[in-house]
Amino acid sequence: MSQAVEAAASAGAYAEPATHLRWRHLKDRVARHSVGLGGVAVLGSLLLIFVYLVVEVAPLFTPVRAEQRAEFALTAGPGTTLYLTAEEQSEIGLRLTSTGDATFFDLASGTPRVQRRLPIGDRSVAAIVQIDMSRDYLAAALSDGSVLPFRHTYTVTYPDDRRHIAPGLEFPFGETPLPFLTEAPRSLVVREESGQLFFAAADALGNVHLGSIEFEEDLLGGGATLGEAGTLTFTPGVQPDLVLVNPLLDWLYVIDAARGRIAFYRLRGIEPPELVATEDVGERVLQARFLAGGISVLTADAGGAVTQWFPARRAETTAEGDAIWYLARVREFEAPDAAITALGSEQRRRGFAVGTADGRVGLYYATAQRKLLELKAGEVPITSLGFEPRAQTLLALGADNVLKVFRLHNEYPEISWSSLWGKVWYESHDEPKHLWQSSAASSDFEPKFSLSPLTLGTLKGAFYAMIFAVPLAVLGAIFTANFMAPPMRQVVKPTVEIMQALPTVVLGFLAGLWLAPFVEANLPGVFLTLLLLPLSIPVAGYAWVRMPARIRFLVPSGWEAALLIPVVLGIVWLCFALAKPVELLLFEGNMQSWMDHTLGIGYDQRNSLVVGIAMGVAVIPSIFSIAEDAIFSVPKHLTLGSLALGATPWQTLVGVVLPTASPGIFSGVMIGLGRAVGETMIVLMATGNTPVMDFSLFSGMRTLSANVAVEMPESEVGSTHFRLLFLAGLVLFVFTFAINTVAEVVRQRLREKYGDL
Repeated sequence: MSQAVEAAASAGAYAEPATHLRWRHLKDRVARHSVGLGGVAVLGSLLLIFVYLVVEVAPLFTPVRAEQRAEFALTAGPGTTLYLTAEEQSEIGLRLTSTGDATFFDLASGTPRVQRRLPIGDRSVAAIVQIDMSRDYLAAALSDGSVLPFRHTYTVTYPDDRRHIAPGLEFPFGETPLPFLTEAPRSLVVREESGQLFFAAADALGNVHLGSIEFEEDLLGGGATLGEAGTLTFTPGVQPDLVLVNPLLDWLYVIDAARGRIAFYRLRGIEPPELVATEDVGERVLQARFLAGGISVLTADAGGAVTQWFPARRAETTAEGDAIWYLARVREFEAPDAAITALGSEQRRRGFAVGTADGRVGLYYATAQRKLLELKAGEVPITSLGFEPRAQTLLALGADNVLKVFRLHNEYPEISWSSLWGKVWYESHDEPKHLWQSSAASSDFEPKFSLSPLTLGTLKGAFYAMIFAVPLAVLGAIFTANFMAPPMRQVVKPTVEIMQALPTVVLGFLAGLWLAPFVEANLPGVFLTLLLLPLSIPVAGYAWVRMPARIRFLVPSGWEAALLIPVVLGIVWLCFALAKPVELLLFEGNMQSWMDHTLGIGYDQRNSLVVGIAMGVAVIPSIFSIAEDAIFSVPKHLTLGSLALGATPWQTLVGVVLPTASPGIFSGVMIGLGRAVGETMIVLMATGNTPVMDFSLFSGMRTLSANVAVEMPESEVGSTHFRLLFLAGLVLFVFTFAINTVAEVVRQRLREKYGDL
């Protein structure tokens, strides 16, 4: 009986541990699979983010496509086509002929909708010129030298919930042609500004005529009445075959087509123009016109090239300090291998089209210096090209009077590898530059989308932050883990780690509103502190070591760091106390002015120095915590064995502890770098947010993350700007992924190398 009881008790005693082991193994398996599932979920999330970014960015690099929408012969008439365009909805086209007929026709079928004749009597139209491209404002140059300004309009209504467009013509300055010359001009320019019309024309005798007519508002009848008029005639140094004037009435271009020369004049009202320069095109000029915005001029020459020109200033100035202007030959585009017969430009972007004698059409974008597309529009020469305002429809008219209508899929022509990362010569700038400027108040503004200054700003901010943070964090971690007394470590480590919970918006606020003005007002003191404080620590340590033993033994081992507190405070106080005398002695009383005049280094209040300090404070806890844990986790038998073999604590640290802990220290530094690269709020509030290509310590910057945060709310969904912000995010994502991958590879190799110690 007793044996049976003992056997049962023994079975029960062994049954309980077996059950416990099975339950523990089950929990281990659940935990292992849960952790694995979590890791897969993290990788899947990263992959989904990457795919989403790629999907948003991919349309930027989609090739341009063109689809022929319609083909029909225009209604035959006695006149030749002088102007061809379409309204914004791409439903109605407009054809203006030399007889003064204006025909509005259906773009899908060519059926005329409205036909009107300009009120020109028995006169004919020599040319149709654009007054204001953005307002559909035109002018007809008549055979007797007079000019008729008019506008084509499109009234949109929705009867029975269906869109109806009613085209028409308006005459803001009356239906009576305005007298200017006595015969049809060879070339005419008409501009309107603040109720005043400005004229420039070339006649057959080689003269250029400038004129202006002021209009007074008719308060009773509406419209305007003819006021004062003035004219000026001068003879340029070249044969004036083509004349162009920019919309702001600053510059006059007189082109000698036969000799391929451009005379570039500065306009001063109706005073005699001032010749600035004469440039050679190189070939006979066939056509010339402005790009959208009226700053750049395109010339098409007999050699089959299209050249972009615009005014620029030289680096030097005159003796009076005035700018020296010249006409810059900015870029050249090779047209299809045939004679150029037509040139058309978009109304809102810097795109243009070139038609050739063999019926081909090339589509280009000026700023990106891209040939977007080449298509075959027929077998006869192209005589006229036109775009609707959004440049989604291209009209190509051949010499056989057949019009072909193309639907363009060309949403992002301004994007190319060179425009994103290389220097681009933008309008109104004096040289090629890296620029990011996505918007402005002017309608003539051209967006500038270079990612180079944003990428440099990201690297710049991270660089200065790491210079500030890594020495403090790593050296602090070494001392805390290896030399500091445990009671003191239990205070220091949590204190530093709790700094990691401080919101970066608070750090950014303090950096922008307190630190930046403080540094600006005490710049010599800041530099003295950065110079003397690192030197004072080893000096103080050496002085402590040389102290008598009875004094040194008063401080328990591991508490020496507490003695540095008064040293640090004293050195900082001394540096700022000496700042003003040093500034008076070495920098003539103003360090910023001295740097500007002597070294040519400008100073921005919110600069990289401020960002380096503020972002370094944010990064230090991450690096310190990981590095300290890695050093503290070095097995004690390694350090004790080294000490037992006669190595000093310093030799043990350098030869045993640091190599063993190097994978963890390196991981901490890389995590800190990733934090610095992706930081947004501190950079946003403390840098001035200026996207510049400057690695100076005293200039501001803009990072990729800060740029996304600032501009994403104001970007139009699906626009070039919108997708480029996603591209900035993708660049940041790939950069961070690459850094982390390299860091992991290095960490694994360090672990393999020192893991057997």
